[in-house]
Amino acid sequence: MKTLICTTPGNFEYGLQAMPALQAGQAIIRIRKIGVCGTDLHAFEGTQPYFNYPRILGHELAGEIVALDAADSSTFRAGELVTVIPYENCGVCIACRNGKPNCCEQIAVLGVHKDGGMVEFLSVPERLLVHGNGLSAEQLALVEPLSVSAHGIRRAGVQPGEFVMVMGAGPIGLAAMELARIAGANVIATDIQDKRLQFARETLGIPFTINAATDVAGRLRGITGGDMPTVVIDATGNQKAINNGIYFLAHGGRYVLIGLQKDLLQFPHPEFHKRESTLMSSRNATREDFEQVIRYIREGKVQPEKYITHRVKFGEVKHTFPSWLDPRNEVIKAIIDI
Repeated sequence: MKTLICTTPGNFEYGLQAMPALQAGQAIIRIRKIGVCGTDLHAFEGTQPYFNYPRILGHELAGEIVALDAADSSTFRAGELVTVIPYENCGVCIACRNGKPNCCEQIAVLGVHKDGGMVEFLSVPERLLVHGNGLSAEQLALVEPLSVSAHGIRRAGVQPGEFVMVMGAGPIGLAAMELARIAGANVIATDIQDKRLQFARETLGIPFTINAATDVAGRLRGITGGDMPTVVIDATGNQKAINNGIYFLAHGGRYVLIGLQKDLLQFPHPEFHKRESTLMSSRNATREDFEQVIRYIREGKVQPEKYITHRVKFGEVKHTFPSWLDPRNEVIKAIIDI
């Protein structure tokens, strides 16, 4: 079984693994498509905070079931296309008991804390499979990142008519913009790359875009009639952007961090306090988010294929992957075909 291992920052090696044995409660899936996430890119360059080497990357997955535990009474069947909730949770900690398996104390994310899906065959707990419901493999490979964004929008409690600013027009940020728009918000996108802002406007229908190198606060006051956005969402994972985000938030607003970085979160307490701000993180996603995204795709509200800008065969990843770190290549979402 062919696999691709990130051995050290900046280096991939192809290897071989034995076909996984079928274990109780597990399913074996043949990986068909893998989405490349910012987490994968950060791990490759050595800036992912929850990461050790060597590691097999890959958590945005679409696969075909090839074997199931016969002892289980399963709703799945061999040959079915599925996606995977890649966050293995313990089921007993306080977060799991309170219905928040996405932030389990002992969470093990495929491709981050444990080996992931850049393999031909993968064994996963059947309880983490999600029915494909007629979606294509490409669509299913993008359900996970869309679900991360959906979780952030749900955490923010986005309401129709309010102004929502999303910082960062990468895949997670773009999806957050689209899902906030679907929720009825007036969405404002910021990024330092004009091409990504153009994508937000022309492909996703985001009405307001601001280059982050300009007078962002002034533009926001003009767009919101002086009120500023009642929701600010960070999807940059950039320390400077995250620390500056509080200055763009309306009084009484909610600041949601989907992006993640290694260093300190810091801003003046008076700026935070005077707004009676709500600060929250948004980690991973839940089955509810996965099912919402699949429903939106089936209803035509979201078209995941729009995000795909690059496609590559599994055997070409080692040589192609480093180029996806270069902004000049204008990667929004890359898909690996096995």
